[in-house]
Amino acid sequence: MSTLGTLRRRVLGDSSSEPSRAPSPNPTFRDKDGEPFALVPASKLKKLSRRRSKRRQWLVFGLGGLFGIITAAFFAQQHDVINLEGLTDMNLGSLLDAIPAGIVNDAKDITRHERETVNYDSFTVGLHLQSQGVKARHPVIMIPGVISTGLESWGTEEASRQYFRKRLWGSWSMMRALVLDKAGWKRHIMLDKLTGLDPAGIKLRAAQGFDAADFFITGYWIWSKILENLATLGYDPGNAFTAAYDWRLSCEKLELRDHYFTRLKAHIETGTRTSGEKVVLISHSMGSQVLYYFLHWVEAEGHGGGGPDWVDTFVDSWINISGSMLGALKGYPAVLSGEMKDTAQLNAFAVYGLEKFLAKHERVEIFRAMPGTSSMLPIGGNAVWGNKSFAPDDSHNQTVSYGTFINFKESNSTQSPANLTVDESHTYLMENSDTWYRDQVQSTYSYGVAHSKAEVERNAKDPTKWMNPLETRLPLAPHLKIYCFYGVGKPTERSYWYREDRDPMSKLNVTIDTSITHGEIDRGVIMGEGDGTVPLMSNGYMCAKGWRMNRYNPAGVSVKVYEMPHEPDRFSPRGGPNTGDHVDILGRASLNDLILRVAGGKGNHIEENYISNIRKYSEKVKIHE
Repeated sequence: MSTLGTLRRRVLGDSSSEPSRAPSPNPTFRDKDGEPFALVPASKLKKLSRRRSKRRQWLVFGLGGLFGIITAAFFAQQHDVINLEGLTDMNLGSLLDAIPAGIVNDAKDITRHERETVNYDSFTVGLHLQSQGVKARHPVIMIPGVISTGLESWGTEEASRQYFRKRLWGSWSMMRALVLDKAGWKRHIMLDKLTGLDPAGIKLRAAQGFDAADFFITGYWIWSKILENLATLGYDPGNAFTAAYDWRLSCEKLELRDHYFTRLKAHIETGTRTSGEKVVLISHSMGSQVLYYFLHWVEAEGHGGGGPDWVDTFVDSWINISGSMLGALKGYPAVLSGEMKDTAQLNAFAVYGLEKFLAKHERVEIFRAMPGTSSMLPIGGNAVWGNKSFAPDDSHNQTVSYGTFINFKESNSTQSPANLTVDESHTYLMENSDTWYRDQVQSTYSYGVAHSKAEVERNAKDPTKWMNPLETRLPLAPHLKIYCFYGVGKPTERSYWYREDRDPMSKLNVTIDTSITHGEIDRGVIMGEGDGTVPLMSNGYMCAKGWRMNRYNPAGVSVKVYEMPHEPDRFSPRGGPNTGDHVDILGRASLNDLILRVAGGKGNHIEENYISNIRKYSEKVKIHE
């Protein structure tokens, strides 16, 4: 690592590795006199415009070539073609001397520009709102998603000592362990298949504090921009808290092992009692499902025991960012065959490397041994996702309906049956899974729809229903406010083409049929609308329609939707200031502005903003009042 550090310092200097923080265009609000104002003056935004030069293209080409050589060497070593041990003694400074000086200088110029941009945009959103008189009011508690929370080892058995207090998820330590000790990393990251808890001798726990979620790995920010802007309004560890959790666990086991919901309840109550203000809860992705479960747990007898008035007493607002309320469809192929678009659309060389490193059956085993992630299997069945001939989000020019979720070109065996809807796909997954996985899922989750108010009320006492918003209702909290903020316009996995896996070396029955590419199908994957990870129907249905039905919202909780278009910067690795990407949206300036307004008690000025056709699609869903 020291030699790589030397290379980095010589090429890039001692700058931060964080990507650009260029602010995005922001929603227009009106002051008390009705006059509109923007978040950042246009003159300042112009300073952030950039032009991609030919020299930068040569930089990418040159460094890409260098990376290719190193990668080729790695795979050559796997077949004993060369020995990489000698690289540890290589003087990378001499390697730098062989790189054209123009490329090295361009790298330094780009890094200096990125550092200037970072310094400009840091805290900008908060400072602007501070100048308008917005300041910290409500205590803030953040519930991150899957990628956001680091997991670190606390085991002291001999096999774990080398990893003590090192992150095996969400750090470079994870990368190192995965490359150098794959079997050991798998033993640590997978839960016991029967209990859904720690394996014997292994102890992995969620990292705590702001460090648990601000960066995934060095330079790859997650919540850091939100934290920076909250700080400008007066937030600090005394009135802001990150409720990190072990996302591998089911919610039931989260409370059993870590007392997570008991601790979350205490933090919320403490925040309200010390500040005199109700708390604002901010959740992202899977964190929104975990929080929804908590809202039921906290009031239920024999669980949180807070009673029916608890939420209304302690919670002012829930900011639901890119919440996978009805699941993420890409989670299905992950647990069925260890695949998704990112693997299906790799080229042959990359697939070979991936399979040599972490085969599909290994990926399936890992995904299934993390029961918490199975909460993101699609919820709502055919009523939401469509039948064999129709789906609510089909467009008029489609040649293939989204309603058939799993498709088979050849359907002549039990492994490759007829085309399957979401309901049929769930049955197929359970029938073709190990008993331990099937038992974990069926005893923990429910993916259906409650079609009557009486059924919804009965489900309030059934913890297996508490993550499903189509089988349960919102709290009886008439003063609660819900804000749904999410990106739209980025192609997102919607359905798949599969085939029987005839590879004699494979341990799986089926695999994505990457030979099919025509029309909307790209190497066996059909893309739909969403934020790149979560489909639009999952992000938006409950906010735009479901929670406007009395059955699911009898107290009339206020729900506002603010959609943000995905308009990425072509040359920015994180999408730039206008991204609507599922994760990168956390750095979007307009989202930060909205969050700070709610936290500062100005959320009532936010008006709904629809860009997609979610309301039109929602009317076609087969769920009626």
